[in-house]
Amino acid sequence: MIDLSKYTKQLSEYFLAPGNILLICHINPDGDAIGSQLALYHYLKSMGRSVDMISPNNLQEFLRWMDGAGEIRIFTKERTLCRDIISRAGVIVLLDFNNTGRMGEAEEYVKKSAAAKVIIDHHLDPSDFGDLLISDPGVCSTAELVHRIVTAVNGSRFINKAYAEALYVGIVTDTGNFEHGAYGPDTFRTVADILESGIDRDRILDLVYNNFSADRLRLQGYVLATKMIVLPEYRTAYMTLTRDELKRFNHVKGDTEGFVNMPLSVKGVVFSALFIEKEGFVKLSFRSKGKIPTNEFATRYFNGGGHLNASGGEWKAGLDETVTRFLDALDEFRELRQD
Repeated sequence: MIDLSKYTKQLSEYFLAPGNILLICHINPDGDAIGSQLALYHYLKSMGRSVDMISPNNLQEFLRWMDGAGEIRIFTKERTLCRDIISRAGVIVLLDFNNTGRMGEAEEYVKKSAAAKVIIDHHLDPSDFGDLLISDPGVCSTAELVHRIVTAVNGSRFINKAYAEALYVGIVTDTGNFEHGAYGPDTFRTVADILESGIDRDRILDLVYNNFSADRLRLQGYVLATKMIVLPEYRTAYMTLTRDELKRFNHVKGDTEGFVNMPLSVKGVVFSALFIEKEGFVKLSFRSKGKIPTNEFATRYFNGGGHLNASGGEWKAGLDETVTRFLDALDEFRELRQD
């Protein structure tokens, strides 16, 4: 757990500096990216600051209900507006990512900007590309880190409903509702702050986890029934989905959220992978139990990274070739073997 006191003075100066403050999350934003972005947005707005938000691409459906989500500009839909917002920003805060490539098309314009740049993140091995880097892999989510930062800058706990809901979404999604991740006593102290604000926890969980189409449920059943391969010798299971299969089930962005976690409920399986065919590459997601380092696996073999138990990557090849590489990697990556 990092000591935030050494950042408080400089952060306060940035938050009070003249000009617009811009908050940017990573491409293909998840619950933590949007949750931490919106939580900081609501805090800064409470200070009377002028705040803009940009996402490199579309939000998933299960995140759009959040207060303030409609104020997030989508770079791939509003390129001219977003370039103008970046050019006018006095301070840019980059949330939940540790290298500039995670900004998609916005990267070029953020790099050119003369604005002060603050990075707030919890991933391993961050690239120090800003004026102020606040990185703590010891927290479960960037949302938890944002709450600690806001508390330090504010001089006391800050809570309102919209802020608390955003924090809660960030924390529960990045821990799989507390099934994995680097959560600990401080995480639950943050959750206690959130729950004391009076949020409707059950409503939020329902919106996050029970807000999908019937087609999505049928896709999930199809994947489990026909596409899950269990490899007992590696204590591993994997699933693949082709573009045609996704189209057959009327797939929309976010439908496969959580699929990669399901094989971990199989007795003896401690490592799980999901392969999703895209145009020109394959997207991979990895999950594990215990100390099996999915982040090392993703980095070493699939140009990816992430956390100990939850990571992802990409491979520019066909689906069959990518699966073959994965199987070869399992044999080489001895930490995954049963012995």
